[in-house]
Amino acid sequence: MKTTRARWVALIVLCIGTLMTILDETIVNVALPVMQEELGFSPGGVSWVINAYLIAYGGLLIFAGRLGDLIGHRRVLLAGVAIFTVTSVTAGLSQNAVMLVVSRFGQGAGAALITAVTLALIVTMFTEPAEQTQAIGFYSFVFAGGGALGLLLGGVLMQLTSWQWLFFINLPIGLVSFAVGWRILPRGRKLGLAAGLDVVGAVLLVSSVSLLVYAVIGAEHLGWGGTTLAYLGGAAILLIGFVIRQRRAKVPLLDLAVLRDRDVAGANVIQFLVTGGLYGSFFIATLLLQQVLGYAPMQMALSFVPLAVITAIASILIAPFLVRRFRERVALVVGLLVYVAGALLLARVPLDGAYAADVLAPLLLLGLGIGTVLPPIMSLAMSTAQEDEVGVVSGLANSTGMIGGALWTAVVASVIGSATGALVASGVVRREALHQGLMLGSLTLAAVLAVALAVALFVLRRRGDGADGGEPRAQTLVAGH
Repeated sequence: MKTTRARWVALIVLCIGTLMTILDETIVNVALPVMQEELGFSPGGVSWVINAYLIAYGGLLIFAGRLGDLIGHRRVLLAGVAIFTVTSVTAGLSQNAVMLVVSRFGQGAGAALITAVTLALIVTMFTEPAEQTQAIGFYSFVFAGGGALGLLLGGVLMQLTSWQWLFFINLPIGLVSFAVGWRILPRGRKLGLAAGLDVVGAVLLVSSVSLLVYAVIGAEHLGWGGTTLAYLGGAAILLIGFVIRQRRAKVPLLDLAVLRDRDVAGANVIQFLVTGGLYGSFFIATLLLQQVLGYAPMQMALSFVPLAVITAIASILIAPFLVRRFRERVALVVGLLVYVAGALLLARVPLDGAYAADVLAPLLLLGLGIGTVLPPIMSLAMSTAQEDEVGVVSGLANSTGMIGGALWTAVVASVIGSATGALVASGVVRREALHQGLMLGSLTLAAVLAVALAVALFVLRRRGDGADGGEPRAQTLVAGH
């Protein structure tokens, strides 16, 4: 794009589109009981309001990224915005459970198209390293802060209106995003479908990731026994088939050679672990505030505002400064140390803790940690992407985060449920038992984040490829968008 102003306006449009998709991961949580009653969901069936979205979203990310490389990132993003907006309206108009679940599948598909190419568009619009770091920091805040904002917005809308407006609110946002995006987003280059779309590989990958996400989110209710293990085994077999296919395909869906780079592979592993920490900490904090400390939904939602604010400061200001001054590895180590400290403090919130004295500090540390960590992860994940693969590499980075978020939240939920159930069976009052279960869940998250810290310390390179230690790694992308 020709001017700096135009690029930043385009970035805002991209972030608004991404915000819609992130909001819809959490915004419906507060309305699930009402939806269950009004639309006739069974007690277990109402979880499909969440599951349908996550399965479609996680399963299609890498395929959507490759599609963007072939037919154009702008075109895929606008298609995603259109699909997401239309299915948001049909979700709000739903008269029964089936219609809502089908609409949520559609929303997830639209979200995958949007998210998969957004990072690709950012790194191709912002090719100067300092600007790119700043732009990724802004995008990272939307990615991290959107979940907290979804809880807040969901609480406000449910207080003032009805559950249908959780979906209808996407209509004006989607229309504006589409109109402005159509006008201002760069058309860029595209390879064309003739360059090769590995349909067999795409089917194997989408099936594998979808089955994996289904198994993980179902484990909270089914446990980690035979059924879940069978699903996980099936996902593993399909994934192995995908890898074999990529090695033999003339034009693979995903060139696995991209993962030979230590920084790219390490960044994706850290993304897998850190995003699990993000969603897992939201899960624990929500249960702690509502079911242990007795907060009303609106109180709970407002409690996350400081976390969202500190996440913005960290991702827009602190992380870019650390990357410019010390590079991505140091920024990651600092952010992960803070993140682990937040998880450990969350495990020490007392049974009758006060918000200001006991809850605020861990929330601030969690927000500071995730805000500092995400921008360098995304920079490293995209650091070797060539122009003809930037979309699929972007989809890979988002996919590892999506799968990690689902997996570690399910693991934490299982730990909490098992510990709480055992304590209740031994005669402990349920509120106290849940409190102890949540504390154990927080320690589990701290352990997951400690593994991410070890990867940052021992897998990532100590220095980037540039000669000057004060400048961040330059992208290998060819400026042409």
